[in-house]
Amino acid sequence: MKRVRATQETIVFAIFIAMAGGFALFLPGFARVDNLLTLVQNVAILGILGLGMAVVVIGRGIDISMIAALAVPSGLLLQMVAEGMPLATAIPLAVGMALLFGLMNGWLIAYAEVPSLFTTLASGLFLAGLGQVLFTLEVVQWPVRLDPIAWFGRGSVAGLPTPVVMFGLTAAAVAIFLRRLRAGAFIYAIGDNPFAARATGLPTRPIVALEYVIAALIGVFAGIVMAASVNSMPTRIYNSTLIYDVVLVIVLGGIGLSGGRGGVLNVVVGTLLIGTMLNGMTIMDISYSVQNIIKGVVLLVAIVIDSILNPRNEETAQQGDI
Repeated sequence: MKRVRATQETIVFAIFIAMAGGFALFLPGFARVDNLLTLVQNVAILGILGLGMAVVVIGRGIDISMIAALAVPSGLLLQMVAEGMPLATAIPLAVGMALLFGLMNGWLIAYAEVPSLFTTLASGLFLAGLGQVLFTLEVVQWPVRLDPIAWFGRGSVAGLPTPVVMFGLTAAAVAIFLRRLRAGAFIYAIGDNPFAARATGLPTRPIVALEYVIAALIGVFAGIVMAASVNSMPTRIYNSTLIYDVVLVIVLGGIGLSGGRGGVLNVVVGTLLIGTMLNGMTIMDISYSVQNIIKGVVLLVAIVIDSILNPRNEETAQQGDI
């Protein structure tokens, strides 16, 4: 019989099983069906965002602006439709905003060669500030006229909440892109060694720009799913710590920050672990501030472990290249 290789994703999945089992045995209310359904529905949005982040991190980048891309275009979509704009106009405008935002990030990183960390930090602040100017309410309610696309986040399919189904469909699409399409193979090559990829003639700059366009489009898709599922868009979510949860999913799942490694399976196991941990802490009534401390410690440990497991070599290491 073949021996099971102890990869990071298998270790994380084993930790998830142990944690979920322990919570089910010793934490009253965790194993209830309604709580489990709530858990998977809540982590679906986190998982969708993790898929967008994975595409960027595999290509040796990072996107701190994803939460702004989630909140602002989708929130403006709700607001524009509520104010009477036709769906045929509002939806392309919202998606176009996300597309333009991703192109701006991609151009600055790929062509102007501004490090992705600083680019997306600044662009995220810009988009959040733009949202503060444009939004008339901090919580934009879902308008009835937008109900034709409400199925993105409401109801269930075969007993699973629709957001979970959307997570699964997004995961399948990203897996096909990364593993079956030439552009996905180029992303792995660029993440593994950008200089070698450029020397072999790969279109590194357009591919890097494509990564951030994909991340922005996945972000607005996650925003629409979230708004439909909770019947509103809390626009101030871009001031939350959700981006750190997304990074936690990526790093704990086993996608190395050095680039060129990992895939959709890593995002799935990371999402399951983080979602279970957050749900357990909520049931235990751990305060939000203490939860942030715990998540910060876990993230720091995960980054240290990642730097040991996936060290950057001298040929490709660059200060600030993420």
